[in-house]
Amino acid sequence: MHPVEVLKELHLDPLEMGAIPFARCLGVHRTRIARLIMGMTGITPEAALRIARLFNTAPVYGVNLQTNYDMAMACKEIDAPNIERCLPHSCS
Repeated sequence: MHPVEVLKELHLDPLEMGAIPFARCLGVHRTRIARLIMGMTGITPEAALRIARLFNTAPVYGVNLQTNYDMAMACKEIDAPNIERCLPHSCS
């Protein structure tokens, strides 16, 4: 699940807050929020700080949402089982 879907479900929907008021509350341009909502960009540390302040959460909450999402996407894209473990002197 994209981090914005979590934010939307847990924070924005209960407040009936759309993208434009969300952007206004965060003090950022609405296109930045639009790109985030469309999944074109992720939650940056700066955005995580702003979101944490707005919703009274820890900044690490937003960063962790993004990191977990990024890791899930990487696991789908990278064929890690085909990478052999590096034993002493085997990678030289």
